[in-house]
Amino acid sequence: MRRIRLTITLQEGLIENVDHLVDGEKIRNRSHAIEYILLQYLKPHIGKAVILAGGKGEKLRPYTYELPKPLLPIKGRPILEHLIENLRMADVREIILCVGYLGDKIREYFGDGKKWGVKIQYSEEKTPVGTGGAIKKIRAFVKDDPFLVLHGDILTNLNLTDIINFHKDQASKATVALVSTKDPSLFGQFELHGSKIVGFYERTRKGEEKSYLVNTGVYVFNKAIFDYFPNKPAFMLENILQNLIGKKELSGFVFEDQWFDVGTAENYGEAIKKYISKTTL
Repeated sequence: MRRIRLTITLQEGLIENVDHLVDGEKIRNRSHAIEYILLQYLKPHIGKAVILAGGKGEKLRPYTYELPKPLLPIKGRPILEHLIENLRMADVREIILCVGYLGDKIREYFGDGKKWGVKIQYSEEKTPVGTGGAIKKIRAFVKDDPFLVLHGDILTNLNLTDIINFHKDQASKATVALVSTKDPSLFGQFELHGSKIVGFYERTRKGEEKSYLVNTGVYVFNKAIFDYFPNKPAFMLENILQNLIGKKELSGFVFEDQWFDVGTAENYGEAIKKYISKTTL
């Protein structure tokens, strides 16, 4: 992105506050700190998010015979509660939960979201429609541009404000959060060229990995994403991502914070032992 050199004069006290933001990593220097503050102030706010919480969690049985996967506890609270807290920390206050299997238990636990300082609505799937179909069903809910989408079976302490700001800097219809993992064969893998994603591989055999950057199930979408959806009720989001890559409309945001895909009993056990939440009530 092209930058223009400016000379500005600020109060001494303000300069001291600006310098406190410089950590040498996220904020590199005084100029970067001032740019960061301006971006926070001037950029439009993302206030809406969609959480995909309708899966059956068959790989987590017997845990999921009586509880939907997003309600499985981590550190004394459901997975979904950690996600909602993370959204609230990013000042995302309107959330729609796409529920299906045992969705009534999710409704019973979270209600309208007031207890967590958010507003929750529900989209119920009578029959499975896939991750793409679930998002298509809530099109009327998304009146603002852009919006967040999260899978309901992940845990991460990713600062969502960072990916939101990154997305707004990109000339893309969509952004996916990526993380490096030791065994990418278990996940969808992405190839990056700069900030643009140029390749997506849903699964590869162990030893034949295409990239160590994997899909974390965290996305930022513009409303234009709906133009890429097929004229059918049920489909997977991964198919849409492939189409976006072909149009050079998908960006990748790489982060190094904690991330767990709680899709198997083994991963669930690891998350119980290692997950550290940055959010507080």
